[in-house]
Amino acid sequence: MKSLFKTASVLFVAMGIFAQPAVAEGNLAANGTDLTLSIDTENLTFSQNEWQLETGKYYRIDITSDGGEEIAVVAPELWRNSWINQIVVNDLEVKAADLYSVEFDDAGTFNISFVPVRPGEYKIYVPGYETRGLTGTFIVK
Repeated sequence: MKSLFKTASVLFVAMGIFAQPAVAEGNLAANGTDLTLSIDTENLTFSQNEWQLETGKYYRIDITSDGGEEIAVVAPELWRNSWINQIVVNDLEVKAADLYSVEFDDAGTFNISFVPVRPGEYKIYVPGYETRGLTGTFIVK
C-alpha cells in the first residue's frame, strides 16, 4: 500500500511539473488564410468545391453571389465546429456565437472569419441545389 501511495504521489508531482498550460503568443487573427467561394447562380456552380483546413488556424472566407437568384448558403456543421470571430457585410461587422446560413437577396459578399476547432468533413451547399452543383466540402484536419 505504501508503494502505491508513493507511486501516486510521484505521478501527481510529475503531472504538476509537466502539465503546464498552453500559452499562445501573438495575434492569431493577424495572419489568417484567405479563402473564396464565388457562386454562379446562372450556371449553378461554385468556384471551388473542396477546401483543406486545419484546426486551430484562422481563416477568412469571402462568399460572393452574382445575385441572379435569391439563395441561402448553409454550412451548419462547419460553423458549429468552429469559433466564429466575425461576419462582415459592407464593412459592417456582426459578432455571432453561432451561424447556420447566409442569405443573398442580391449580389454581394459575406466575409466570415473563423477558426475550425474539430476535425471532420463538413458540407457547404445551397438547399435545393445540392445535386445540381451548388455544393462543396471543407475537410478539416
